[in-house]
This record gives sequence, C-alpha cells and structure tokens, in this order.
Amino acid sequence: MTMTPLDAAHAAETKGMPWHRWLARTRVLVVLMVASLAAGIGLRAPSPPDEPRFVLAARTMVETGNWLIPRRGVEIYAEKPPVFMWLQASAHALVKDWDVAFLLPSLVAALLTLWMTFRIGCLLWNRRIGAYAALALFATLQFGLMAKRAQIDMVLVAMMTASLWGLLKHLLHGPDRTALFFAAAAAGLGTITKGVGFLPLLVLLPWAALRVRGKLPPVPGTRWRWLLVPAGFAAGLAVWLVPLGIAVWQAPTPGLDAYVREILFRQTATRYVGAWHHVQPAWYYMQVILTLWLPGCLLLPGLLPAWARRLARNDARYGLLLGWALLTLVFFSASPGKREVYILPMLPALCLAAAPLLPGLLRQRHARVVLAGFPAVLGVIAMGLAAAMAVHAGWVQPKLAGRDLDPAAIQAVACWLALLGVVLLALVVTLGRRRPGLLTVLATVSLWTAYGFGFMPALDHSASARQVMQRVQQAIGPQGQLGLVDWREQNYLQALTPPVDFGFRHPWDVQWHRARAWVQALPEHRWILVTAKALGDCMDRDQVRAMGQANRNTWLLVPATALVPQCEERISWVEDDE
Repeated sequence: MTMTPLDAAHAAETKGMPWHRWLARTRVLVVLMVASLAAGIGLRAPSPPDEPRFVLAARTMVETGNWLIPRRGVEIYAEKPPVFMWLQASAHALVKDWDVAFLLPSLVAALLTLWMTFRIGCLLWNRRIGAYAALALFATLQFGLMAKRAQIDMVLVAMMTASLWGLLKHLLHGPDRTALFFAAAAAGLGTITKGVGFLPLLVLLPWAALRVRGKLPPVPGTRWRWLLVPAGFAAGLAVWLVPLGIAVWQAPTPGLDAYVREILFRQTATRYVGAWHHVQPAWYYMQVILTLWLPGCLLLPGLLPAWARRLARNDARYGLLLGWALLTLVFFSASPGKREVYILPMLPALCLAAAPLLPGLLRQRHARVVLAGFPAVLGVIAMGLAAAMAVHAGWVQPKLAGRDLDPAAIQAVACWLALLGVVLLALVVTLGRRRPGLLTVLATVSLWTAYGFGFMPALDHSASARQVMQRVQQAIGPQGQLGLVDWREQNYLQALTPPVDFGFRHPWDVQWHRARAWVQALPEHRWILVTAKALGDCMDRDQVRAMGQANRNTWLLVPATALVPQCEERISWVEDDE
C-alpha cells in the first residue's frame, strides 16, 4: 500500500510515541466531549417517538422476569427485536433509576463508536488521523443527536463500526482470524438488534472488486478461513434466535407464532420491500446529508475531488471505506421506506475517509469560512429566538401545536438559548478562522451541553406527558383506577398508579368495548383517559374533563357516569406513530 507524503509526515511525527501519551495531550477535549454527551442524563424522562415504547418494554421485562418476548401493555411488541430493551433493563439493574438507565445504552454506544472510529484510523493510518476521524464524527449534528436519544440506532452503529474494524483489520492487515470472527459475530448481533446489522459484510464487495482488478494482494492463509464469516454471524444471531426457537418449540402458542412471523418477516423483508411507513423519494437522503450532517457536509466541495484522486491512485483504504458507504446508501435508497437515522452507520466510514484530508482542508479559506460561519449562524439564531421569546412569549405556544408549555418552561428555554448564543459567538470571536477545527468541536460541546442540561429538561413535563398524567392523578384521586384508550407509551410510563390498557394496536371501537366492560365492574372508581379524536359519540361530553395537550394530542378524562349505556362505538381508526 502506497504511503502518501502526508501519511509519512504524520507517521514520523507520532513514531515511537505511546498512544496514551498522545491521548493525554487531548485529555481536556476528550473530557469535554464525554461530558457533553452525558449532559442531562437523569434530568428528563423518555419522550416520543421511540423512547417510551422501548422503556415500557424494558420495564415490563424487569417487572415480569420475561426478557425473551417484549410487551407493550397487554400486547406483545413485535416491531423490534429485544436486544436494545435488554440493554436498558440491564442498565436499570445497575443504577435502579429509569430516568438514568434508559439513556445509558446510547451513551455507551456513542463512546464505543468514537473509540472504534479512532482505532480504525490508527489501523489504516496513525493515531493522529484516528483522532481527526473521531473528532469529525463527534462534531456532526446527527451523531450527537442520536447519542442523546434512547433509540436503537446508536447501538446499531456501534456494532456495525466494530464489525467494520474487524473486517478491515483482516482484509488489509491480515490474516486475522480472530478479527474476522469478531466482525461476523458483531454483524450478527447487529442484525438481531435491528435487521440491517449485516451491512458491514458488504465491504467484501469493494474488496473483491479491487482483488479482481489486481489492485490489492490476496489475504494470506487458507480459503477455509472464510467459513469463520458464517460461523461468527450465526453465533451473533444465536444470542436471541436460539432461546426464541427453544421457546417456540417447547410451548408453541398462536400469539408466539404470530410474534415470530411478524418480527422475522413482516418487520424485516416486507418492511424493506414494501414499506408502509415513512415512504420517501429516492433522493431523500441527500437532504439528510445536507442538514443533519452539518457542519461536515460543508466541506464536501473539497472532499469529493480529493476522494476521487485517491480512488484513482487505487488506495485500498479509500476504496473500501467509500465503496462500503456508497453500497449502504444505495441499499437504503432502494427501499421506499426511509428515515433519517437509517444512513447514520455510514458516518464513521466517511469521517475516516475525510480524516487524512482535514489538515490540508483546514488550511483552505473556504473551509475556514464555512466552519467559522456555522457556529456564528447558530449563535445568531439562538440569540434571536431568545429575544423573541423574552419580548413576546405568547408566539411560541401556537408553533408547538398539541403541546402545553407553561411560562416557566418557555423562560427556561429562552435563557438557555441566550446562553448558548453568547457562548457560540464568543467562540467564533476568540477562535474564528485561526482554529476552525477546535472551534467546531467546542461549539458542538456547547450545543450538546445546553441541549442536555437546558432544553430537554425544560421541555420534559410536556414532551414526556408527565404533566398530563399528574393532572389525571389529581382528578381521579388516590382510590381511582385508570384505563387507557388510544393511548401512547409515555402515558402508561408516567401514570402514577398502574393503568389498565385494552390493547394498543386494536381499533378504537374494540378498545372502547373492552373499556366499558371494565368500567362497569367498578364504576365509582374507574376512569378512562382517551385522545379527543377517539372519544366517539357514546358519552355525555359535558362530563368529560380536559387534561391538556401533549405529543400533538388533546387528552380527555372520561368518568363512568359519562358513558351512555347500550351505545355501540363506531369510530374509524388511524394508526399513529407517536
């Protein structure tokens, strides 16, 4: 493999230097990065769209002792495998606090992804390039956002990046049978975490193409070593599929059979080929790259031609990283169903491909201007929003349709916006175009610190439905029992006494039929919480109490006396993600 002059310079600079001494030079940045990603843990509850459903399933695992089959209320939850919920339940076993535990898997996965990105950079180039890659990844908006959300995708990215490390180690520095087996096992574990975890194995395609063209020497060793790929992949899959198979074999039930069909077929192959949610055009991910991958995407005008030159030189490192990223983009673009988080696994590979070029790019005027301009624009926007909220706070509420925010929350958000704006503009003035890389990292640290300690805690009572459920508890009293119709997971989680549900995915009229029977058994103590759109006509609306708005829904509390007897509900049902 040809070493460029820049690579030689970096290698000479770091030759003989222990990695821990080099890392000590950047210990302040490392501490700030970790602290900003961890900021706010324990200060908020799970909020939609995905966090509450995973926490509810994890909490049910802990309460029932059944960790194999996730549940959402009385129903089996068959939309995602249980691995992420296992991690949340395990975190709760350590810290005994759900407001802390539910975010820990994402935080640990984010730190692991940064570490694996650094290690891949060391493997392909040197420690300094590995550090550049990790810093570039940290400074990308989507990475930090997902690191601070309790969603499966950050854990999936960690597993896929670890798999990519093992594959690259074997393919470019092999043979390394341990790394190959580890890579395949990580891909298998990623697949049972979320169905696309096998994607790192696609790096074998650009490697094979380079081999056929004679641009890459073969990996020494026998051909039998490739059997480690299916063996490792099967080992990763077995973590969940083996106990699931044993359960189906020992005690088959219609519900369990339906769960297996749903999770293994409809939620994987069917969802990819004929998606029924989040249908987007083929070019959808271009807008994701241009927005959520800020500020790094602003450097693409300089990166694209530089990448093309290195590919023309047949540098296998770029061929494998960029080839795999392109295949991943094509894979997700081919499906009609698209979400912005789907292409997040590409980001570490692209940051690695960009890292050797960053020293040269950061000396160019264009890069210095855009990297200084991005936090400046963010700072001005933050200051402008803070001023508008301070002068006329009433304009905020209509823009947050379906969410109640009290004046104290609005004031807190305004203060944090002002503080963030001041910090960002101060960083721009201090570092400006002299240190654009450091400016970008520190601006990112400031953003996620404000997000964790300020914005999310201020919005928590509304976003998590905690405020609505506190009003509900006050209304029904200590002896009241609560039933849920057309509910959301956050309502179940934030209920101060254990609620009763009548199914989550059942049509509203079915839920109401079951709810009526439940209420009539003890009418003096039982109440129903329902959304306004699922209220129906079989009740005295004058007795219905408004509980407020949360998560784009108006919530109503129905006493037993409001139910009209001998009335059969006929309500259309619309599936809602949130």
